[in-house]
Amino acid sequence: MASIERVKVTQILDSRSNPMIEAEVQLTDEILTRATVPFYESTLLLGGFKQHDKWPESQDFEKINRIIGPELIGKNPTDQTGIDNCLLQLLDGAVNEELRAIGLAVSIAVCKAGARVMNIPLYEHIANLARNKTLVMPVPAFNVINGGSRAGNKLTMQGFKILPVGACSFREAMDMGMRIYFHLEAVIKTKYGQDATNIGYEGGFSSSIQGDNEALGLLKTAIDYAGLTGKVVIGMDVAASKFYGTDKTYDLNFKEKKNDGSQKISGVALKSIYKSYVAEYPVASIENPFNQDDWEHYSNLTSEIGEGVQIVGDNLLANPKTVEKFINKTTCNSPFLKVKELLIRLCIRKKVETEGEITIPKMVEMAINKKSCNALLLEVNQIGSVTESIEAVKMSKLAGWGVMASHRGGETEDFIADLSVGLAMGQIKTGAPCWSERHAVYKKLMQIEEELGLEATYAGANFRKPVEPY
Repeated sequence: MASIERVKVTQILDSRSNPMIEAEVQLTDEILTRATVPFYESTLLLGGFKQHDKWPESQDFEKINRIIGPELIGKNPTDQTGIDNCLLQLLDGAVNEELRAIGLAVSIAVCKAGARVMNIPLYEHIANLARNKTLVMPVPAFNVINGGSRAGNKLTMQGFKILPVGACSFREAMDMGMRIYFHLEAVIKTKYGQDATNIGYEGGFSSSIQGDNEALGLLKTAIDYAGLTGKVVIGMDVAASKFYGTDKTYDLNFKEKKNDGSQKISGVALKSIYKSYVAEYPVASIENPFNQDDWEHYSNLTSEIGEGVQIVGDNLLANPKTVEKFINKTTCNSPFLKVKELLIRLCIRKKVETEGEITIPKMVEMAINKKSCNALLLEVNQIGSVTESIEAVKMSKLAGWGVMASHRGGETEDFIADLSVGLAMGQIKTGAPCWSERHAVYKKLMQIEEELGLEATYAGANFRKPVEPY
């Protein structure tokens, strides 16, 4: 069987012209695979301060290649767990996944190589790694209205999504999503004017909508106009950590600097708002409804409406940590510590956008025990390896949770398409049906469904629990 002959890590640009890691794995039989991972999106917290210095330099990658590459040469690319464990050792067991974008890129490239060696599709290889026997096409969660800190409108919440749960296939779900997207554009033009259909980062409309309730009303109208009432539900990505203050209140007017504080509310009041939206609109999923440390209100909301509504933990299942203790280590006598020291320097100089958020299986386990939410948002680049992604998904499913695969801003990789099918996640969030990097994932999913033919199963209304735990 072919073994790994060469590993190379370099830097390219993502879809937003920010730095991105690319890993290249070549086997002895000349099979060559590549994988990319954006690493600028999570801010490295160092002693409480965000670092916004320089981008990584070419000599840094040369040093990394001299250390990581030789450790993997000769290894069997189908031994995903073994290689991922090796990469984890090379990073000296770092818990802070921000230090592991490079390892993840290599992990994904190895996974692709393993599929090639086995001569099976990537999604099937991933299913085999997880011992999952049922492949499921996910329900796409189209982010069609952008708000929060990512848009210059009055919307407090970061994103509003539509999920075509009433479709019979993924291709039909895409058709439903496009129909609503175009109807929504028409509704926005009619209400706000011809120039009101600006597009945000995620491909959603970032119009001058005056409030979250108004945004939900627009979505309901667009769904009705498309003739899809009852077949499409709504999801909200609140990103509540963005408007949570040191006084432990939520400022619904956080976009207005130095405001009078009249729109600051408690977690209990915010919970009541969510419950009113669920009562009035077909809301089936709420992501990041509270601050990442607000376990109490997460638990209460899940207890009160979790049976009928998916409460998605993203920031909650994150564990931002400082790496100050690693920086303070001035003596590095082993190659492992040298790799980590080098990765730390890379991360300190990286260009970043949002706060440090690192999803790890340990945080999933804690949330399960606290019954704080009932769904996992899986962003692979926050986990660190393919093996850990599989572990987090299996743990979530065993707890009866839903699992939503998610892209990261700027990524150009379609790996999450194969991952979502292979692990039978049931749902996937990768932006609106707009922008080429979003289309790449949707296109790959349509190709997978065509390959599966009559064996293709669409999650549909079972998007929260498409299969039994495996």
